[in-house]
Parts: sequence; C-alpha cells; structure tokens
Amino acid sequence: MNDTKPVIAVIGGTGALGTGLSHRWAKAGYPLVIGSRSAERAVEAAAALEVPSGISKPRGMMNADAASVGEVVVMTVPFKSHAAILDEIAEAVRGKIVVDTTVPFVPPKVARVQLPPDDSAAISAQKRLGNGTRVVAAFHNVAAHKLQIDVEIDCDVLVFGESPEDRDVVIGLAEAARLRGLHGGPLANSAAAEAMTSVLIGINKRYKVDGAGLRITGIGATG
Repeated sequence: MNDTKPVIAVIGGTGALGTGLSHRWAKAGYPLVIGSRSAERAVEAAAALEVPSGISKPRGMMNADAASVGEVVVMTVPFKSHAAILDEIAEAVRGKIVVDTTVPFVPPKVARVQLPPDDSAAISAQKRLGNGTRVVAAFHNVAAHKLQIDVEIDCDVLVFGESPEDRDVVIGLAEAARLRGLHGGPLANSAAAEAMTSVLIGINKRYKVDGAGLRITGIGATG
C-alpha cells in the first residue's frame, strides 16, 4: 500500500451498497476503482463520483481488472453471484485483504435468517479464496441508501476477521465512511451480523423504519 490511503477496489460497485460506500470513500479522498461485470456500467458509476480537489478521479473496469489494481478489495455483490465473482477475482486478490459485505439472502423470504452450509458467506469466501487471502467481513447492517447521501447514520459497523491488524484496516474504512467500526472477533462471528440483517429487514417492515441499524452501547465514542 502507499504511504497515505490504499487503493480500494469495489467489486459490484454499481449496486446500491457499492455505490454508497464508494460515495463515502471518494468524499474522504480514497483512490477508487469500481468493478462490475459490465465495463460500461463501471465507467459510468466511477464518473458519477465526486472527489476532493487534487484527488484522481475513480476508474471503472471489469471485476477481475479492478481486483488486480485494488490494494484492498471490497465485495458488494448479491449472494447469488457471490461464488462466481469470487472465482473471477481469486488470482488477483492473493495476499490482499478482501472485505466481504455479503448477506446470504434467499428470496423471497429475505426477512428470514437462512445462513449457508458454511455458517456464513464470509467463511465460504475464505474457503473459496484460500489461506493466501485475508477475508474480513463488515458493513452488513448499514442501510445502503443512507450511505449514498450525506447524512449521519446512527449505526455501528461490526468487523470480523482472524487478524486484529486486518480488522483495524477495515475499521479505518468504516470511519472514513463516517461510521463507527468495532472489532467483532474472528470470522466465524460474522454469522451473527449476516443473520441480523434479515432481522433488521423484518423490523423495518413491521415498524415502518427507514433503514434500522445496530448501535453497541457502553463503548465510548472512540471505541
């Protein structure tokens, strides 16, 4: 990585969550590469991002190319595409941190917890990518549409991974997106956050909430 901010590749960066996170990181001055299965859509999404003066404009490219350029790679893809896209980028992400945001929704009952056989999408990703890649799971419980606009979001980001140092990197990305990131423990614990997303969807529907989130109490502002 460079001496300032790492290049972030947002895989699936034309979707709702990818667009929201990219918007926040672009504003924070991170160099960005937007990945998609459509190069044209990736270029359009990158061109729409606003960056501070003096910061290079984000670039758009195919997923595997974006993963090659990125120093930290963020997966923001639907569960149905998860395995296939992991296979596309596997060679390009060896030795890198891959931040997996995937929630294993099984439509149409997305408000029902339906975890995969490996217990979480993040564990599945780690098995698929192998030990040479460091998977960190995060950003499961943040409303994507709120990330896309400049509002304060009352939500913490739980970060899971085997290495506390890798988790610290992703906590830094959460803070750059104006969210509080917290260590959630090893990757196995990511099942809790993935499952909670379905619970939050049910809460949104039942109580007519515009994007409920999680807040951990009893921790100071700096965590």
